[in-house]
Amino acid sequence: MARLSKSRRKTTLLPLDDTLFAAKQRKPVPHEFVLDAIASLSPRTRPMFGCLAVYVQDKVQDKIVLILRDKPNQTADNGVWLATTEEHHQSLRREFPNMRSIKVLGRKVTGWQVLPADAHDFEEAALHACELILAGDPRIGKVPGARRASKSGTKKAAKSSKPAKAPKKTAKARKLQRGL
Repeated sequence: MARLSKSRRKTTLLPLDDTLFAAKQRKPVPHEFVLDAIASLSPRTRPMFGCLAVYVQDKVQDKIVLILRDKPNQTADNGVWLATTEEHHQSLRREFPNMRSIKVLGRKVTGWQVLPADAHDFEEAALHACELILAGDPRIGKVPGARRASKSGTKKAAKSSKPAKAPKKTAKARKLQRGL
């Protein structure tokens, strides 16, 4: 049997570009002084909406207390977002006169309120919010609910709740059923 020769291609080795293998640089933590202020609660963070969500342990479960936002191209809602409910807005506004609704969330009033980074008392207000969180103030913080299914997921769920149709019978199966 004849021996097959291996084809050998001439390859040139290119120098490796270190930028290809460099670890992705993390974005700097916006308003990091806030995390320092609540460090005794061992806060956990997760990216959310291009921002940084801050969670603390509340009795048995985690609750979201803040979102830290500092986007250079969309500065309107930069600052510290407070997780609260509409019923607490009035009492919190007495303590945070510059607190307002978040513009990127639309006109509808939501539980989220922002301490704007461009306010003259921003750092003072943010640190006061941290004091309230450390004191366990019930006006700040929400226990996240179960994640909602996507619209396509709800359509699938709706379809699956209907009884399944029997598959169409072939002509041969119909003949057999009639006894022909």
